[in-house]
Amino acid sequence: MAISDLEIQNVKQRFGIIGNSPLLNNAVSVAIQVAPTDMSVLITGESGSGKESFSKIIHHLSPRKHGQFIAINCGSIPEGTIDSELFGHEKGSFTGAHEARKGYFEVTNGGTIFLDEIGEMPLGTQARLLRVLENGEFIKVGSSKVQKTDVRVVAATNVNLMRNVEEGKFREDLYYRLSTVPIYVPPLRERGRDIELLFRKFATDFSEKYRVKPIALTDEAKDILLKYRFPGNIRQLKNLVEQISVLSADNKDITAETLQRYLPKETNLPALYKGAGSVSEKDGMSERDILYKVLFDMKKDFNDLKKLVLDTFSNPSKAAQLVKDHPGLFEGIHASEPMNGSSSDAMVLNLPSAEITDNEHVEDVHDITHETEDDSLSIEKKEKELIVRALRKNNNKRKYAARDLGISERTLYRKIKQYDLEE
Repeated sequence: MAISDLEIQNVKQRFGIIGNSPLLNNAVSVAIQVAPTDMSVLITGESGSGKESFSKIIHHLSPRKHGQFIAINCGSIPEGTIDSELFGHEKGSFTGAHEARKGYFEVTNGGTIFLDEIGEMPLGTQARLLRVLENGEFIKVGSSKVQKTDVRVVAATNVNLMRNVEEGKFREDLYYRLSTVPIYVPPLRERGRDIELLFRKFATDFSEKYRVKPIALTDEAKDILLKYRFPGNIRQLKNLVEQISVLSADNKDITAETLQRYLPKETNLPALYKGAGSVSEKDGMSERDILYKVLFDMKKDFNDLKKLVLDTFSNPSKAAQLVKDHPGLFEGIHASEPMNGSSSDAMVLNLPSAEITDNEHVEDVHDITHETEDDSLSIEKKEKELIVRALRKNNNKRKYAARDLGISERTLYRKIKQYDLEE
């Protein structure tokens, strides 16, 4: 079914969507077409690109428009309580459950649930969600009674879910069940002149809010604005316009020099990338902090590689075959079984020869393990330091600290518990 340009423009106006880029119009068109159905929808796009607006289009143009619409951020709910939040619980089912509680899937019966950051959902909860999608059934925490619900699920993610599937972090069957109809919301840098339209819209809004004259860009400033990548997308642009509107009270004609003072410096460090097609919001961190994070990730990968080598050579027959198949890769390195009477877990790495022999001891695995533990302690120390700095910078507001660190609120909550930083 072809959607006319007039219908697309009417929907964008109704839901406050600004822009005319082909990618944006295509996303709106798909949302309009899928809305009357009961299909599950997966909305993909970077953080801050406006994915929730498309979930509202789908709900309000559907037969469920008179039912309830609930938006849930899966990344902001602690892992231990997400099942209770979504499916409810019975009285006494866990510590603190003083009374029975209805979950969102029971409350929203006949409506639509928008599950944002679906990639952060724990595997156990994913299994429960799959049952709801396939059979319309769920069980409260602490209950054995199967309940029915009629809820449409619209999910969104800013990460590459297929990569999560390959890494065992997301169920493959749930991925294909959710992505019956995929909608891609383009990042701001792929929307061309839409950036300028949004800038003018936000400038007008903030001039009314703060009772000041709206700011305007010179031609040179417009060129700089259009070339900037905006890793934080629409959210970052809106904050930028508000900041300039308030702080440039004396001069409302924004030059290129003025604009550059407000734009965060871009960096090409690889730590900025969270996944395929997704850029992390790191513009709140210093380059030194980002570099630290890159080094920590590299150190972790190196330690994982050492553990892999140790695991491989702990099996002599497997190691022998590996060296035989790849002699160049393991040149100068071989392994042997421990000598009689030695500890069963003390595998030996020998360097002088490329053959697999017995009864040669050069370096005990415990030395390498000890080194790995020391490295881990060093990484934990730096990680703790970064978390403390991010919390201080954001006045202990975990939502913004997590955004600066490039992790979910739930992950930050777990790290705060781990390092005893709750005070």
